[in-house]
Amino acid sequence: MTQAVPLTEIWRGPRPESVHLGHAVICDASGDIKAAWGNPSEIVLARSSAKMIQALPLVASGAADAHALTPEHLALACASHEGTPAHAERVRHWLASLGLTDTNLRCGAHDPLDRASDIALIRAETPPCQRHNQCSGKHAGFLTLNRHLGGVPEYVDPDHPVQHAVRDSFEAVTHEATAFHATDGCSAPNFASSLHGMARAMAWFAAASETGPVSERAAVRLWQAMVAHPDLVAGEGRACTELMRACTEPVALKTGAEGFFVAILPRRGLGVALKVIDGGTRGANCAIASILVRLGVLDADHPAARRVRNAPIRNWRDIETGMIKPAAALA
Repeated sequence: MTQAVPLTEIWRGPRPESVHLGHAVICDASGDIKAAWGNPSEIVLARSSAKMIQALPLVASGAADAHALTPEHLALACASHEGTPAHAERVRHWLASLGLTDTNLRCGAHDPLDRASDIALIRAETPPCQRHNQCSGKHAGFLTLNRHLGGVPEYVDPDHPVQHAVRDSFEAVTHEATAFHATDGCSAPNFASSLHGMARAMAWFAAASETGPVSERAAVRLWQAMVAHPDLVAGEGRACTELMRACTEPVALKTGAEGFFVAILPRRGLGVALKVIDGGTRGANCAIASILVRLGVLDADHPAARRVRNAPIRNWRDIETGMIKPAAALA
């Protein structure tokens, strides 16, 4: 099958009102497809779901150890965070340890995604800075690698040594030559692959060994950091954070813009990648939770699962008006 298939349905009354179509792939450690929905060969931009790949050179190069980075730093390097003080202050301290400041970042500033943190800045009449950008941890990682490589300040340039290292890592773990790159929301290059390639990359992370080659040891440190610090990878109430906490075994999860999601299941040597083609976050959240339930690592009745899968839709009077549920293929 090459067409997108229904992954998530929005019900109102006795029938679906809306449907999120998409593609999804589960790969094993050999890179073979164990299950697929839609088109595994679909060319995709993984957006922020690729952050653990983008962080691989930071660790594998020795830069992380040279600058005494902790698992918290590595979790932030893989994060799309909420911009809370817990996130932004950690990034500030990280930059300070390099002798750098917010002005050295190239991700741009936006309001914190966390509402309370946003309101606090408004009340203080303080504009958000680049540290509040959800990708500032990734960029702090880029700056750390750049310091190690001795590169020029514009580390987001596709021809910069930092991005050459990222592209090389991306192609190595997807086992594909990237078809093209596009500029992400944080101004860094985002490399394209097939959906199968992204699932293969996640399975490679899952099967990586602590006693294996340098790249595998780096991969283990990154997924372990994500699992140890799910609050830094996203934030309270976010699907990445809540579902990682809810899983019955270690599972590293990462969302990406425009309806992307990946999962790394180390105990099973499995990797998952999915894309909801309308870009809907609710569709991707429900789909990844449904796949985790299908794989037996998430209890369907766990509150975190129920918030995104078989989740009631309520109106302003708290009357249940519908439900977000997996389509038949994932149910």
